[in-house]
Amino acid sequence: MSAKIFQSLVYRVKEILGCDVDITDTNGTVFASTRRNAVGECNEEVMEFIESNEQYAETENAAFMKVGESKGNLDFIAVVYGNLQDRKKAMELICLSIENARLYYEEKFDKNNFIKNVVLGNILPGDISLRAKELRVKDDVRRIVYSIHTEKSKDIHAYNIIQSLFPNDSKDFVVLLDDQNTVLVKELKEKETEEDIYRKARIIIDTLNTELMVKASVGIGSEVTRLRDISRSYKDAQTALAIGKIFETDKDIIDYNHLGIGRLIYQLPTTLCKLFLNEVFKDNVYEQIDQETMITIKKFFENSLNVSETSRQLFVHRNTLVYRLDKIQKLTGMDLRKFEDAMLFKVAMMVKRYLDETSK
Repeated sequence: MSAKIFQSLVYRVKEILGCDVDITDTNGTVFASTRRNAVGECNEEVMEFIESNEQYAETENAAFMKVGESKGNLDFIAVVYGNLQDRKKAMELICLSIENARLYYEEKFDKNNFIKNVVLGNILPGDISLRAKELRVKDDVRRIVYSIHTEKSKDIHAYNIIQSLFPNDSKDFVVLLDDQNTVLVKELKEKETEEDIYRKARIIIDTLNTELMVKASVGIGSEVTRLRDISRSYKDAQTALAIGKIFETDKDIIDYNHLGIGRLIYQLPTTLCKLFLNEVFKDNVYEQIDQETMITIKKFFENSLNVSETSRQLFVHRNTLVYRLDKIQKLTGMDLRKFEDAMLFKVAMMVKRYLDETSK
């Protein structure tokens, strides 16, 4: 932690109280002081005070107080010299100022907090590279963002699990957004491929399911090579999750670079989608399709319009499937055995699903 912040603090205290002030580390070494040439000295009186069980102590010429010990961790020792009135109250205020200065520093310069602000776009692009140099965070390396969404649950510790999977906090950053959303900013190795990226997403989901018994979905953003582009990769990962929730409900890993036609539909205005749907399914025909018929259609599409394979997987006779397809043609005017009609019906199904989701 920078000593400049504490050095300016002790000078300010001296201006107000008119007495000399030291701040030492837990070894008794002075790192901020108003006394000339005191920085770097080892204060023996402070060492004796540290070894005692006292929170506060006074001598004829000085007062000592421990900073941070009330929270379980001794951080610093504050020393005030001179016969000041109400020395203990003055020391309490000084220690409070030291703790506030430390918190300010940690909030401003903490790497994880910095990455969180970059992800959320809270830092100006021009300031990112400057702040990265201060924190020794590499700017021009390959990175990718994983957006991890978990189901709502009590006593959930998804953040800790993900952090344990990627403990290298100098290269990989795990950012907690809320109780359901965590972001992993992962540095990629030189030869890391799409398969490797996908495999890590699978490890995250499987580990969360095994350790916490919670379902999770992961959106994979686009690869970036500059720190300032991390926010774009995060938005891409969020988009992937949103599109996957509508069109890929059976998948728990959605890659922004493999969204297919869902990407196109997602960006269309709803008014245009409604016009398209009314054109394809006249007289509200889609609502007349029953559950069994819809399962048949989906399975037929999954098997690339193969009648024999679809009938085998549905455990029905081939003629039964043909009868169902003829029934669909009579109802909608589209023969799903023809590629053009099947493609039109498939797109219309996706548009309908998109409209249903946006109307919720």
